[in-house]
Amino acid sequence: MASVLLIVAMVPILKNLTRASMFASEIERKTQCLILAQNKLDEIKARSVYHYSDSFAASNVAVSGSYLCNVADNADPALRTITVSVGLDGNGGGTLSADEIEITLTTYIARRW
Repeated sequence: MASVLLIVAMVPILKNLTRASMFASEIERKTQCLILAQNKLDEIKARSVYHYSDSFAASNVAVSGSYLCNVADNADPALRTITVSVGLDGNGGGTLSADEIEITLTTYIARRW
C-alpha cells in the first residue's frame, strides 16, 4: 500500500520538476537577451557622442552565439529614438522573426553638441 501511495505522489512531483526546469531555462534565456540588449544600447550611446549623425539601424546582427539583434533608429536630428530587440534564433535561419524576439528596449539619445 505504501508503494502505491509513493508512486501516486511521485507523478505530480516529477511533473512539477519538469515544469520548473522549463521555466528556469526560459528565465535564463530572457536574462541573457536583456544583458545583450543593454550592452547594445550602451554601445550605441557611446558611439553617438562623436558619431551622432550616423545611422544606428541594423537587422539580424549576431550578438552572442545564436542570439540576434535588430536596431531601429528614427534618425531625428535633435532627439533620436533607438529601439533594440534581441532574441534567440530558434530556427537557425539567421533572421530574427517577431515570435523569436525576447526583449525590446527603447531609449532616447540627444545631440550633445
